[in-house]
Amino acid sequence: MIISIDHGNKQIKLPSGKVFTSGINESETRPPFGDDVLKYRGKYYTISEKRIPFMRDKTTDNRFYILTLFAIAFELEKTGNYNTGLTPIELLVGLPPAHFGGQYKKFEKYFKRVDIEDFEFHGKKFYVKISEVSAYPQAFAAAMSVYGMIRSLPRVVVLDIGGFTADYLLIKNGQADLSVCDSLENGIIILYNQIISKVNSEMDILLDESDVDAILKGTPYGFNGNILRVVDELAQTFISDLLSKLRERSIDLRSGRTVFVGGGSLLLRKQIELSSKISSPIFIDEIFANAKGYELLYKATQAKG
Repeated sequence: MIISIDHGNKQIKLPSGKVFTSGINESETRPPFGDDVLKYRGKYYTISEKRIPFMRDKTTDNRFYILTLFAIAFELEKTGNYNTGLTPIELLVGLPPAHFGGQYKKFEKYFKRVDIEDFEFHGKKFYVKISEVSAYPQAFAAAMSVYGMIRSLPRVVVLDIGGFTADYLLIKNGQADLSVCDSLENGIIILYNQIISKVNSEMDILLDESDVDAILKGTPYGFNGNILRVVDELAQTFISDLLSKLRERSIDLRSGRTVFVGGGSLLLRKQIELSSKISSPIFIDEIFANAKGYELLYKATQAKG
């Protein structure tokens, strides 16, 4: 079975629509609360709302592998493909385009296992073998959902604002130009930290990331006008600074088309649309666009033989 996973610094995203935080708790004994408990090699794991701190190399320990087992279990259940026997898995994953060439072999090797993996989840036994792993460039994968719209355009910039990084990639006439791409440490987590720090220092109020999400989504609950003003101002400055960094790299979003992808782009859509530094933005509204894009690229590769 093909399973596609977007391993974000903030969230794990699956093409079925399942999204969960990139964080886990480990215990020697079964936790007394919660249904999503995974037992693997004698230990118990639950998904934590506290994300793993940013890791440029996600292969340095087993946490993202454990999160992958959660993702596999969720997908097998949600798609109706769970069975009590062995399930061979073809795993599709992705990396930022700037890191892709140097890391994709290591990333594929991290997930590929010779042995059958067995674990328990939701009271059921899972037996899986990750027989094949294929990695694809993020951002380009996400743009596949609008490829028919952009394939004939001479110049398209894809900007993926994620948890810790903002990845950009140039597409010329439908082809990715990996010589014009990079990963900037300007993800939404940076904005969270700026907002939380300023509100705490100026108003002695402690916000968390979910509070900031609610305000940026336009669904605040019980926050005064000063907090709303600070969040809006810092968010607009954040976008302005990000676009200025791109301009320093000779990426001008006032010409050509720009495709915005990623959870950060959706949270900051209002600020992006208000910016005078962008013309003709295209927004991909699905937070799991990269995961779906891996499947499209995989199928295209298979079709070519």
